[in-house]
Amino acid sequence: MPVIAYIGIGSNIGDATANCRKAIELLSEAGRVVSVSSFYHTESVGRHEQDDFINAVAAVETDRAPGDLLKACQSIEDRLGRKRGVHWGPRTADLDILLYGDLVCGLPELTIPHPHMALRKFVLAPLAEIAPDAMHPRLCRTASQLYRELKDPHTVIKCRQETKKT
Repeated sequence: MPVIAYIGIGSNIGDATANCRKAIELLSEAGRVVSVSSFYHTESVGRHEQDDFINAVAAVETDRAPGDLLKACQSIEDRLGRKRGVHWGPRTADLDILLYGDLVCGLPELTIPHPHMALRKFVLAPLAEIAPDAMHPRLCRTASQLYRELKDPHTVIKCRQETKKT
């Protein structure tokens, strides 16, 4: 039975906006992308000696099991040139499973809900934009409640939308 998974998307190497767009396009291989937030220009968290990020969140309707969805996300990261090594370091693509329906999962390779999502403005701003009522199954708070209560001091600015030529 299909479930809605929310995937955090980020990039801060090369054309970060294009990298995020390509990641969203490739997510269609893991399921049906039902909505995508605006893009946000965000200050890096954890390691400050790197460029700022472009971040977004996509809602994906998928019938993949959580572990298979994780593998699909990692494959997309690899296809977009992600080099693993430096924890919280620069990356061409970063895809994180934030929520997977109402599942709570704690495995060494996968924790759902994402363990830091309730603490990060760059996650909650785009998530609350597309799914304000998405429930954090451990905290029993919606994305919009968590965002309003957040004390994260990092800068997160919604990017201006490009206008399409007709």
